[in-house]
Amino acid sequence: MAKIILLIILLAIILLIVIVLLRAAIMRPTPARNAEVKLDTGEKTQYYGKRLARMVRKETVSNRDDEDKTKFYEFQEILTELFPNVHEICEKHVFDGSLLFKWSGKGEAAPILLMSHQDVVEAAGEWEHDPFSGDIDERGRLWGRGSVDTKCSLFCIFSAVEELIEEGYVPNCDVYIASSCTEEFAGEGASMTASYLKEQGVRLAMLIDEGGMILNEPVGGVKGTYAMIGVLEKGHGDLKFIAKGKGGHASTPGRNTPLVRLGKFMAAVEKKPPFTSKFNSTVEEMFKRLTPNMTFGMKLIFANLWLFKPLLIKLMPAISPAAAAMLHTTIAFTTAKGSDGLNVLPQEAWVTGNLRFIPHQPTDESIAIISEMAKKYDLDTEVIHKDYPCPVVDYRAKPFLMVEKAIGEVYPGIGVVPYAMTGCTDAKFYSDICENCLRFAPLYIDQQQYSSIHGLNENIYIGTLPMGVEFYKKIIRQQ
Repeated sequence: MAKIILLIILLAIILLIVIVLLRAAIMRPTPARNAEVKLDTGEKTQYYGKRLARMVRKETVSNRDDEDKTKFYEFQEILTELFPNVHEICEKHVFDGSLLFKWSGKGEAAPILLMSHQDVVEAAGEWEHDPFSGDIDERGRLWGRGSVDTKCSLFCIFSAVEELIEEGYVPNCDVYIASSCTEEFAGEGASMTASYLKEQGVRLAMLIDEGGMILNEPVGGVKGTYAMIGVLEKGHGDLKFIAKGKGGHASTPGRNTPLVRLGKFMAAVEKKPPFTSKFNSTVEEMFKRLTPNMTFGMKLIFANLWLFKPLLIKLMPAISPAAAAMLHTTIAFTTAKGSDGLNVLPQEAWVTGNLRFIPHQPTDESIAIISEMAKKYDLDTEVIHKDYPCPVVDYRAKPFLMVEKAIGEVYPGIGVVPYAMTGCTDAKFYSDICENCLRFAPLYIDQQQYSSIHGLNENIYIGTLPMGVEFYKKIIRQQ
């Protein structure tokens, strides 16, 4: 009997191996594997590049502590010069430096909103080109802070509407353009704009904001070119963890002083994060679309998620930290304070943690979990700021399919993939008036350009701008 049981087990294992291998083997590569983005080099590209360069040269660094919006009004004067048709035909509203335009349509269909912020982050460090030079090099790269994040897509949106107006085109629905000047610090610009639209009774059919872009190999081991469309945006929070003690002279330290307890807490969180990892439907669909073009070893695993999912959840941080962040709430410790004296034990010390909340373990639940863990180290928790995960957009719904269609027409052959955004966008402020907030900028960037976002040497190929303009035109015409 024992031999029969062992034989059955062996046969079951062999059958399982065969099934796993077959599921991977029958997956044929998709056109995305060999798709390439051919950058435009014509006169229109040069024309677009020079116009975008004007926008990049105007420094529009935003800061929560700087209430002076002069630089943004000066930037908007440049927009007025570059896009006269938009400013003549469209109804314009300004909310303390943040912009909203309404292009009235001829039909009664629900309106759409195209948006991209005008502010940028600071440009510290040594750059190959001055960060506000707007230089265009011999390879067709336009250099400067904001060239990718996100004056490029703002330029394409305005250019699309400007050119359609010049052609005499009238949209079937109202088309809104929004551009806040406070996005980089999650300020009030988008909130005020969204509140105005809500007061006007506006209900949007769809919204397209910054988010994913067009990349080669978006995940290590995945071959090909893909348009990554954000359909899920995590919530955001900042917590302060406070340790109290008796203080005293550093020459006679006790045990478990405030900084030590904070250190133990941070080490414990890093070693074993307390949040639950889970493959949500967005991440599953993302990997479903990427799997056919994976290396065989990866394909073997991802083609058989039914079997390997528990293992992947444990291994994902080593495979791809970015993908791992799509599976759970994350916390990053960012600032800290102890005593003011080099030889003084602090009576109180603290660290702050920046959290990004996943929908399956949302804001309040995640805060309760990390606060309970902090108690084990005799720490108090203070909530500095919190918001909530945004509604997840259905990648099977019409708005996503419209974006997918436009991408396919502008960039033939590339893959279109929904994904979970781990960063924050202005789109989160519009959840009350729009169920379909898509996060995507229709522009191709390489890995260096992707890494330059909020970093050094930000630049973009001007040869991708004509495709970006054409994408927004197609979205408007599809309504």
